[in-house]
Amino acid sequence: MADDVLRSFDQSLPMALMRAREATMRRFRPILAAHDLTEQQWRVLRALNQADDPLDVGDLADTTFLLGPSLSRILSNLDGRGFIRRRTAPDDQRRSIISLSAKGRRLVARIAPASEAQYAELETLIGDKDLATLFDLLQKLTSTAPSNADEVVAANASNHAPLEESA
Repeated sequence: MADDVLRSFDQSLPMALMRAREATMRRFRPILAAHDLTEQQWRVLRALNQADDPLDVGDLADTTFLLGPSLSRILSNLDGRGFIRRRTAPDDQRRSIISLSAKGRRLVARIAPASEAQYAELETLIGDKDLATLFDLLQKLTSTAPSNADEVVAANASNHAPLEESA
């Protein structure tokens, strides 16, 4: 029986991370909605705001964990609203370079105080030391991840026999 070999659903790390993400995002969604932004759009604006230089679309996708088609739609929306600047890369006409526009920087600056207020509330609720520990543990977990799914499949293939179908 699966219950004998599979940890309980409550102890599933991916599910615990999803529950924590959802609980956290409930604090931030109203702030974003007040500015007509989705979580993914905010993620892009935050990444561009923090970048020292403009980012090419591939680097932006990697930084924000967004797939190409989704990122393309988000960039079109943000570009249409004047929040980003899109240029062609000087060394490769096929690549786009993305940066925040002045309007985008002003939007991030308007949202930042409300966002930081939520972080302050979290620090009050769970403690600044525990929040720092959580960030450290999440970074540690992230650093242990395989670079791609193929590594996981290869490792598991050598450790486990494939399931056989019954006749």
